[in-house]
Amino acid sequence: MHNCENCKLRKKYDNAPGSMLGRIWKWHTGWCPGWKSYLKSMPTERRLSVQNRYNPASAR
Repeated sequence: MHNCENCKLRKKYDNAPGSMLGRIWKWHTGWCPGWKSYLKSMPTERRLSVQNRYNPASAR
């Protein structure tokens, strides 16, 4: 089970993407094995929705 859905840093990003903590969370998702595993565990439609929300260039 992944805690990514309830991550406090993710919520900071959602509320203020340009904040320091929001930017740290965004950077973190680029290399975090937990985030990558979290995305892989989702059904395709949901995964694409999440990817499009947080990184539109990778939602292919």
